[in-house]
Amino acid sequence: MSIKERVRNDKESTGKQPNWKQIIAKQSEFGYSSLNSMDKTYNPKQVEDAIYKAWEDSGYFTPENLPNTDARKEAFSIVLPPPNVTGTLHMGHAVMLAIEDAIVRYQRMSGKKALWIPGTDHAAVATESKVEKILIDEGTEKPKEALGREAFLDRVKAFAQDSHDTIVGQAKKMGASLDWSREAYTLDDARSLAVRTAFTRMYDDGLIYRGYRVVNWSVKGQSTCSDDELVYVDRPAKLYTFKYAKNVPIPIATTRPETKLGDTAIAVHPEGRWKEYIGQEFVVENFGQEGHTLRLKVFGDEAVDDDFGTGALGVTTAHSMIDFEMYERQKALGNDIGLIQVIGEDGKMMNAGPEYNGLSVKEAKEKIANWLETEGLLENVEEMTQNAGTSDRFKDVVEPLPKTQWFVNVNKEFTQDGRTVTLKLLMQEAVREKKIEILPARFEKTYFHWIDSLRDWCISRQIWFGHQIPAWHKNGEVHVGIDAPEGDGWTQDPDTLDTWFSAGLWTFSALGWPDEEADDLKTYHPTQLLETGYDILFFWVARMILMSTYLRGEVPFKTVYLHGLVRDEQGRKMSKSLGNILNPLDTIEEYGADATRLALVIGSSPGNDMKLSMEKIAGYRNFTNKLWNIARFVLTSADKIEIIGKPEPKTLADRWILGRLSEVTEKVTGHLDKYELSLYGETLRDFTWTEFADWYLELSKGERNDEVLLHVLDCILRLWHPLMPFVTEEIYKQFGEDMLIVAEWPKTQFTLSDEDRTAMDDLQSAVTTIRRFRSENDLAPSKVLRAMLPAELEGNSEAIARLVRIENMNSIENAAELPYRSGMLKIDVKGIDFSAQKARLETLLHEKQNYVKQLEGRLSNASYVKNAPEELVQKTREELEEAKMRAKEIAAQLNSPLYR
Repeated sequence: MSIKERVRNDKESTGKQPNWKQIIAKQSEFGYSSLNSMDKTYNPKQVEDAIYKAWEDSGYFTPENLPNTDARKEAFSIVLPPPNVTGTLHMGHAVMLAIEDAIVRYQRMSGKKALWIPGTDHAAVATESKVEKILIDEGTEKPKEALGREAFLDRVKAFAQDSHDTIVGQAKKMGASLDWSREAYTLDDARSLAVRTAFTRMYDDGLIYRGYRVVNWSVKGQSTCSDDELVYVDRPAKLYTFKYAKNVPIPIATTRPETKLGDTAIAVHPEGRWKEYIGQEFVVENFGQEGHTLRLKVFGDEAVDDDFGTGALGVTTAHSMIDFEMYERQKALGNDIGLIQVIGEDGKMMNAGPEYNGLSVKEAKEKIANWLETEGLLENVEEMTQNAGTSDRFKDVVEPLPKTQWFVNVNKEFTQDGRTVTLKLLMQEAVREKKIEILPARFEKTYFHWIDSLRDWCISRQIWFGHQIPAWHKNGEVHVGIDAPEGDGWTQDPDTLDTWFSAGLWTFSALGWPDEEADDLKTYHPTQLLETGYDILFFWVARMILMSTYLRGEVPFKTVYLHGLVRDEQGRKMSKSLGNILNPLDTIEEYGADATRLALVIGSSPGNDMKLSMEKIAGYRNFTNKLWNIARFVLTSADKIEIIGKPEPKTLADRWILGRLSEVTEKVTGHLDKYELSLYGETLRDFTWTEFADWYLELSKGERNDEVLLHVLDCILRLWHPLMPFVTEEIYKQFGEDMLIVAEWPKTQFTLSDEDRTAMDDLQSAVTTIRRFRSENDLAPSKVLRAMLPAELEGNSEAIARLVRIENMNSIENAAELPYRSGMLKIDVKGIDFSAQKARLETLLHEKQNYVKQLEGRLSNASYVKNAPEELVQKTREELEEAKMRAKEIAAQLNSPLYR
């Protein structure tokens, strides 16, 4: 019997949730330390795997197993953006897991039915190409031809399974509290049914069609690519301005003269400089070679900018999406300008005459350019930079080619809920009407820019791995359906669907759709949050909105949180070539999962790239140890370790820390509700380290109140748990209660009065002032100073004396007056020799003044300012200002009565 089953049996027999003592007793092999002691140093390697296994075995990742399940009326759900089964997780995945896990843990502790659905994406093109490369490296030159479809797909599936197992293990290392019982895969049977259902419904509604259009073609990958899968790169190019022939008066300009062998028309503005030629047809004999004839019809189209370039476009209907759209518009008007394909799927010239057929695009470009120059038709050649679209997966510059493919019609009107809409309209309304909030809001502009100019989406791919299109062909007849048609002679379409088609269904297919009666679908959809990288706003976010608003009539999520890219400490993108990649598993091994999570979240804000370094992670490892040591101090000094619901304050320090705890709780809760995770972490870090550790713990050493100490520690552990789940769970175990993962989120219970706030501010100011006096004058911390405190500090004189080692006197003759927040306090300087300190300060002032002159001289050098890197010049200016300020402070200190 597993621990989970034993735990459930105990719950059923006793009616209570088991606590840590019971769980550890049932599975001692977890390797936990004794409940009655804590090691001096926190070692994440010794506890993280065991804690994660305990969470899994408790069943608490599944909302139905949570304590007080019936009382959890409100649901909160997130679907994990499914990582591609192409390898391992990187830091981009790690920041996603850290953010989402923190949010889900907070919602779970807040009493909601919190569900986080895991899954992976088959990533058809990427996975297939990766396996092809592996097989080629192993010695199989043409893997598909050598293995055949079934054997090749078996290799792909095995690779995908191995990758899946690796990814799941990595997610667990990060502490991700995903409900593994609901894990989904975009290519499993349930999602396959959803894909076939969605495709069929869209086809029946006329929103999916099979048509002949110009598409993006990857010669290297031998497959189509959708518009938003293109990665645009700058490359050098030439802009050729020429006339087709001496009898054609209209010049045109192009960076691709080789495609002009397939031109069928010239487009001009209806009211532009060439309007007199509209309707004419120019016949160009022997263009580029003997026997090659062009028939160029001149037509007017308002898409042509008369003020740009020559004011005319050579229309290559087969090799430009814009030109193809003009072709369709003219055809609808009864003017068929024709379509001639001159570049084949192999990237070689075709239908271009014997001198060009079989040439590469580059060879044909040079040949036709030379011919134009020889014939005296070339008017100008301009060097330029071209923004070329490349295949995201295959990295080659795509060729626009005409092909019969499957498309989603985003502009076709259909009826939904009694009104006429389009898919594009539904996508626009979801954000415009605030049904979905995008964080940060500036990305709304980016979203609308893409949606407003959206073309029909090409969804068919010429690869083997993926969802095969649910369409069957026989003698020119097409059957589209969830299942294959009955009868013989039917052949399923060989193409597969764009991966983003199945990914677009993710929020509801993972919850049981197309079964509209599925409990999960009714309870958890729409999901509350989609957290993902801003770089896939178009690829995925928009497509999920399209699919959900069409198929379910509702948005897929209420909020979109877009995180940025993780870069190195210099702000560079992480890459193998730069050798700056940080592997999350490596950082977890060295510093622990909690430190890695803190470094990824604190200092990061939605939509902005973040810098990450090993030094930053190491810094948060130190904070993790700080929390451990704080807890160790409290727990080892307490007479009895127990949960204190509402402690009784005895001193000003007690009242202050309890009041501040309530204020911080309210503040961090607000940050989490608004998904402001960095602010949540920063606020809580400052409270934990400064207010609780540096101030209250020190003050409590004089008059210890175990109730307050235990209560504040308990609340801090709960507040930190979403972001630091492992160390907080390990510490919380000392209380002997149920797991921290299901502990109740802290509530605000105390109010800090203005009187107590002022008194504590005064105490802190006085202590800080005296500590500064000691530091500035090199007085040993052990030296007891004679001081006279003003009346408003008298009530806290014992605490102040203990913190800064002073003896409070009624009067002092030879005193230094030190300003603090509410007045002046006096320190007896009798017997203190300030001569050595004065000499040290004078030397330091001289050094600073010389450094100021040095920096001023550097900045007065025009050559340095002009030629040095801008960041270096700026750094010099900043150093100068800092040096001036420090010299001013030292001079002021020397001018005090102590050194005269």
